[in-house]
Amino acid sequence: MHMSVSEAINFDTHKFVKHLTENGFTEQQAEVLAEEQVNLLNSNLATKADIFALKADIETLRQETKTEIETLRQETKLSIAVLKTEIETLRLATQADIETSREKTRADVESIKSDLLKWIMRMMIAQGGVIVALVFALIQAVPVKS
Repeated sequence: MHMSVSEAINFDTHKFVKHLTENGFTEQQAEVLAEEQVNLLNSNLATKADIFALKADIETLRQETKTEIETLRQETKLSIAVLKTEIETLRLATQADIETSREKTRADVESIKSDLLKWIMRMMIAQGGVIVALVFALIQAVPVKS
């Protein structure tokens, strides 16, 4: 009896049966064992069709992965562009806020300067009034010789 096995492995069932019968197995037991061995090998070995199917699956996965990577690249590129736009918008808004704060600060400083100048002028007028009043009081207090 000689059964064929997948081309992936050469299994000589006749030699297998002969070896078993020489070592105490009956011919029927050896043939059943040989048949089971062939079935086991056939069920666990990949055929050319299996390999071609696997190659096709690998190629499909490669293409899908390539497509997904390209999609992610495009999405990332778009996200970066959106972020750049948002950053620029925030930069311009911040710059406008800074300029508004700067102008308000200038206006506040000008207002304080104006108030300070008014206060200084009032103090000078008040001092001048006090000096004139003191001079007038001195003139009246000191007798004039004629």
